[in-house]
Amino acid sequence: MSVHETAPAEHAGTRRRIDVGQFGLAAFLVVVGIYTIVDAAGLEVGFADPVGPRVFPYVIGSGLVVVGVLLAVATARGSQPEPEEGEDVDLSQSADWLTVTKLVAVLLLTVATVNLLGWAISGALLFVGAAWSLGSRTLVRDVLVGLVLAVASWYAFHVGLGIPLTPGVLDGIL
Repeated sequence: MSVHETAPAEHAGTRRRIDVGQFGLAAFLVVVGIYTIVDAAGLEVGFADPVGPRVFPYVIGSGLVVVGVLLAVATARGSQPEPEEGEDVDLSQSADWLTVTKLVAVLLLTVATVNLLGWAISGALLFVGAAWSLGSRTLVRDVLVGLVLAVASWYAFHVGLGIPLTPGVLDGIL
């Protein structure tokens, strides 16, 4: 007795669709990973640091290559992503261009004022403006939260990471 496997009727004669987008993403991940690894090889290494500055880019680059290869293999085997159903989005509504315009204006204001006012003030204005554009109506709370976040991030960058952000008009105070 022999058993013959046959294709189900619904799949007979149909070809699998090649997902070019997934293969493109896989190729992009592999290229970026290889570039990261090659670029890390050119980093200067001091003799006193046992780990060296190359370890992190090597790990990230290798991870990108592995994920890219796994994505290509999964795509070749027929794995398809599920389409977005828009569960939280009413797809019949158009974009809220007023909100988008407000957010762009707030970002442009931040870019224009960060050198003059400094990050602590511009960052607070960014938070307050973004909260206002997205519907918040509690100005006092937004200003307080924005100031705390902006000053805390200024100190985190300046003291914690050693990356100086511009203090602007608060030079000498921060």
